[in-house]
Amino acid sequence: MDEELSLQEIERDCLLCRECPLCEGRHNVVFGVGNEHAELMLVGEGPGEQEDLQGEPFVGPAGQLLDDMLELIDLRRDQIYICNIVKCRPPRNRDPLSQEQDACRHWLDAQIARVQPKVLVCLGRIAATALISEDFKITRQHGQWFPVNGIAMTAIYHPSALLRDPGKRPETFVDLRSIRAKARELTELYH
Repeated sequence: MDEELSLQEIERDCLLCRECPLCEGRHNVVFGVGNEHAELMLVGEGPGEQEDLQGEPFVGPAGQLLDDMLELIDLRRDQIYICNIVKCRPPRNRDPLSQEQDACRHWLDAQIARVQPKVLVCLGRIAATALISEDFKITRQHGQWFPVNGIAMTAIYHPSALLRDPGKRPETFVDLRSIRAKARELTELYH
């Protein structure tokens, strides 16, 4: 994929994607949203029902919680870039299969190459196993930092997991403070 393509051009091509069976049930391709030059990028696993209907990542209940989480660390959506591993909703919000993730991977790689974030936060286990390490354990390794291809990466619990298990929220608050500290260190977001 040509690195000179803009995010809009990459998205235009992605909207036509039929590389895996997920395209059969989608209402919309959910490409990504936010600042094309963001120094901080968030990557989730895949669109849910509301995201599929609206064509934008993290707009349902998990997205509302994500907005609250960002506000806790003095960030807004327009300052960052948000996308998912897969761009089409898996049936009944199941985890995306490895072949679905593989089929979508070049879109994600193109987004990361175009945005060139300095800090990347994986939202949940699926994103962490795809981007940090295939044997990543979210319960043990959330909040830890890993250098991956010149990008500081970490993973936190997915907002939907926090909706299901509010007991994980105190740990996530600690992780959010770590993200703010890393962003202060490596980006201009807080200057």
